[in-house]
Amino acid sequence: MSSKKKERLNDTPQFPRTTQMSSPSSPVADPLRSVFLGVDVGTGSARAGLFDEEGKLLGSSSSPIQIWKSDACVEQSSTDIWLAICAAVKAACSQAKVAPTEVKGLGFAATCSLVAVDADSSPVSVSWSGDSRRNVIVWMDHRAVEQAERINSCNSPVLEYCGGALSPEMQPPKLLWVKENLQESWAMVFRWMDLSDWLSYRATGDDTRSLCTTVCKWTYLGHAHMQHINDQNSRDMEACGWDDEFWEEIGLGDLIEGHHAKIGRSVAFPGHPLGSGLTPTAAKELGLVPGIPVGTSLIDAHAGGVGVIESVPPSEAEEHDKEAISNRMVLVCGTSTCHMGVSRSKLFIPGVWGPFWSAMVPEYWLTEGGQSATGALLDHIIENHAASPLLANRAASQKISVFELLNKLLETMMIEQKQSFVAALTEDLHVLPDHHGNRSPIADPKSKGVIYGLTLDTSVKQLALLYLATVQGIAYGTRHIVEHCNAHGHKINTLLACGGLSKNPIYIQEHADIIGCPIILPRESESVLLGAAILGAVASRKYRSLSEAMKSLNAAGQVIHPSKDPKVKKYHDAKYKIFRDLYTQQLEFRSMMAQALA
Repeated sequence: MSSKKKERLNDTPQFPRTTQMSSPSSPVADPLRSVFLGVDVGTGSARAGLFDEEGKLLGSSSSPIQIWKSDACVEQSSTDIWLAICAAVKAACSQAKVAPTEVKGLGFAATCSLVAVDADSSPVSVSWSGDSRRNVIVWMDHRAVEQAERINSCNSPVLEYCGGALSPEMQPPKLLWVKENLQESWAMVFRWMDLSDWLSYRATGDDTRSLCTTVCKWTYLGHAHMQHINDQNSRDMEACGWDDEFWEEIGLGDLIEGHHAKIGRSVAFPGHPLGSGLTPTAAKELGLVPGIPVGTSLIDAHAGGVGVIESVPPSEAEEHDKEAISNRMVLVCGTSTCHMGVSRSKLFIPGVWGPFWSAMVPEYWLTEGGQSATGALLDHIIENHAASPLLANRAASQKISVFELLNKLLETMMIEQKQSFVAALTEDLHVLPDHHGNRSPIADPKSKGVIYGLTLDTSVKQLALLYLATVQGIAYGTRHIVEHCNAHGHKINTLLACGGLSKNPIYIQEHADIIGCPIILPRESESVLLGAAILGAVASRKYRSLSEAMKSLNAAGQVIHPSKDPKVKKYHDAKYKIFRDLYTQQLEFRSMMAQALA
């Protein structure tokens, strides 16, 4: 802990009042039961989950959140998000029959979206519209591509810890965009916060930032705190990992003022208890008890990593082998997919974010690959196809999801066409899934999606083939990331998957076949919620460390193995080469057109 007693800014914030909701009759509390609450704010909803001391889900609920999209701009409202959280927490407690006094710890996870608030903690607009409700720049917003290019041209040393270049999805480019385009808002903002940090602040009044958010999205150098790893009071660490020269060089030197007050004066390891726990105001809004310990937050994908990375079968759990965890990569598969790997040594991998020290697993360096649109891309492909309404009607009549119907249809087509495996249906259809750019390992936000093999066919069967080819394209992208990481020092041989897409059997089997690794699914499918709940469990001092909590609360479920059929491997190797060539050809075409317009 720093020898200087740091002065807190606005320790008891007066947040805009939220609407109180009536609640059903309260369940009877069991004084011996400890329950941990995890909250996860995704792109489209806020979710809450309650877990017991064995990491088993007792109940969960979700509540939708509003989103505004216009061209490259994607925005949300922090007020709307908090209301959704309140609704989800109350509904989850009711469903699980958990009394407020049984909740012993709380943790937040959220997308790495950027929140702007003024000195009164009221929202400040980050929108061209001027609408003050729209004070959140969503993680997937790509308005700051030009700012990211300018920042990357500076070649600052901090960029080495971001794969060599900042993505427009990170916070410095977005901050620079606001300063250059919305000067009035820029002058009004008192705090710029990652969404999960804002949620913790909203709950506790403590402005301490997470090493996860600051290191992964703000260029904070977390390894400045290596000496504090065993410090029980490390939540009070003075933020000494900011590179002031970087902020001045990119034109954001004003964020250095007041010991970095607007972007973070103090940081903490994920799971450390914040302030005095849940404030009376937040407790009333959430239907909980004041003073509940609240752990320092995680980005949602990283919470998924915490919730799943120790989920290995008992036969494979090498209790004393600290290197075993380094052979695993977690796929957090939702709207986008994040690829999380850890190592004891720092590995600099071009085009892959990191190395980030202690940003997910304490004392390990995190490597973070990613694909900016996976679940979002599959939705886009399906919803924009001519056969989409017919598909939706058929799925509704059978009371199954469109994905279940497509998977059944593919199995039928395989039999009809006398193919020996489903993947062979797409021999004439190839997809480069870069519809929202390439995050890793090429790090090209200007990359475009490619579909090769289209015909005039607009049937449901053709949609099923396009869906399968897109799933395969996403899996080839993950294979590219895994191979690239292993070529630069990782030794990944096992994948663990969580998130909505991990519940799709064809999605997971295609990944296993294409990458050639077994994929472990966790016992509890809500791994991001479990990861957030683990933060609360650590904050409550139930566990001595995040690592201990992970080993106690993670558990393996089904293991998906790659096909042993050599024909499957040969087929995917050929399609993977085509996948790689599609990007190479795109670069050639881009150059040709640039020369034509020069």
